[in-house]
Amino acid sequence: MARTIEPDCRQCRREGCKLFLKGERCTTKKCAMERRPVIPGQHGNSRRRVTFSEYGSQLREKQKVKRMYGVLESQFRKYYDEAERMKGVTGENMLSLIERRLDNVVYRMGIGASRSQCRQIVNHGHITVNGKRVNIPSYSVKVGDVIAVKENKQDLEFFKAIKGIKVVMPKWLEFDTNTLTGKIVALPSREDIDADIKEQLIIELYSR
Repeated sequence: MARTIEPDCRQCRREGCKLFLKGERCTTKKCAMERRPVIPGQHGNSRRRVTFSEYGSQLREKQKVKRMYGVLESQFRKYYDEAERMKGVTGENMLSLIERRLDNVVYRMGIGASRSQCRQIVNHGHITVNGKRVNIPSYSVKVGDVIAVKENKQDLEFFKAIKGIKVVMPKWLEFDTNTLTGKIVALPSREDIDADIKEQLIIELYSR
C-alpha cells in the first residue's frame, strides 16, 4: 500500500500552516508550527522573502489539501476528474467527494484524533457501514449510510474513552457517542468544510 512517509510536522512547516496531522499535539505548544514556523531545509531561516509564481501558488494549494486528507496524487486526480463530470461547481464537488471518504467521516465523528489514526482504525476493520465491516479508507459514503464501531470492538480501552464525550458534529453528520454509531444525513457542502482551502487554485492547476 502506497503512503506518505515524510514526517508530519515537516509537512505542516512546508505548507506554512497547521494541517492537524498529529491530533491533539497540534493544539499545544509542542506543535512544530508554534516552535519553528519556517520552511524545512537549510534555507528555512533565511530572511529572504519567499514568493511564488502563479503556478507555484496553485501547486502549493494542491499539495496542502493532499497532505491534509492523506491522499496520493493518483487518487486526488481521480477526485478532480469525477468532480468535473458532475453538475455544479467543480471545486466544491471535489472537496465534497474527498470529505465523503470513510477515514475522513470517522475523523469528523471524533472517533480518532487525526485522519491518519482514523485511516488505521478503518484498515484494522473496526468500522462497519450499514452493519457490514469495511476496511477501505477511501470508501465513499452515501446519504443514509450508518457508520459504527463494531460491537465486539467497543470494549477496547481506546473506544471506551470516547463514550459519553460531547463532540460538535458538522451538520451533515449525526453521531451518538454512547453507542458509537453515526449516520450520514446529507452530502457535505462547501460551508461545512472549515479548512482554509482555495479550491479554485487547484482547479486552475489541473485545467492547464
